[in-house]
Amino acid sequence: MEHSFLYGPVNRLLVSLLGAPPAAKLSPGWRAFLFPDGEKIWLQDNVIMALLLFAVLAIVLVPASRKFRKRSPGWFQNLNEMIILALRDLIDDIVGHGAAKRYLPLLGAFTYFILISNLMGFFFFLTPPTSSFQTTLALAITSFIFFNAEGIREHGLGRYLKHFMGPILALGPILFIIEMVSVCVRIGSLSLRLVGNIGGEHLATGIFFGLAPIIVPWPMMLLGLIGAILQTFIFVILSTIYIAGAVAHEEH
Repeated sequence: MEHSFLYGPVNRLLVSLLGAPPAAKLSPGWRAFLFPDGEKIWLQDNVIMALLLFAVLAIVLVPASRKFRKRSPGWFQNLNEMIILALRDLIDDIVGHGAAKRYLPLLGAFTYFILISNLMGFFFFLTPPTSSFQTTLALAITSFIFFNAEGIREHGLGRYLKHFMGPILALGPILFIIEMVSVCVRIGSLSLRLVGNIGGEHLATGIFFGLAPIIVPWPMMLLGLIGAILQTFIFVILSTIYIAGAVAHEEH
């Protein structure tokens, strides 16, 4: 299994500082869940790459945002403004006018994290965090908790749960179960779609690159670029739709 250039050094550093992970003290199930890479590995590669991405975003975007100017903006500012304006229009169109002010921070964070994570697969010394199911599951759970919390905030717990029962009282219990299953399935839908496409593309590109590092992988890399952008858009737009459905008011 391929790992990033930080996988070995980071875990060796953690072992030297903290000692070996307490994997031997855990049950087989918890050991496999918390330390799947072995008893001497503190952090999996996707966790290290996610932390690296967080650090890079904080180091690059925060200082850069303070240097943005209204007159004669540079290419980096233009690129970020294009992404933010597109997100703002998308949220306002789907959720409602003015909704971007509340939901842009989370959906913008999803956009930057997922897109850059996907693009990390183009560098042989990095591993895209979104090629791991643990990462995409965490993103999907975050989206799930957020849109349900927004629905409860907007309607109150009782009214929010009631809207899953439909307009016909007799069918309410059955519809409630069906709707609950449908809502919970969204976690799997968001996470599996993302990890399946990015993980598959990363694996296929690696195979082609190993066979012939020049020219042969280029078509797959182009498809990977399109897929990285497309999968980011799908995750963000589905999360936006889920938020819109959760906060929407029934018309009478």
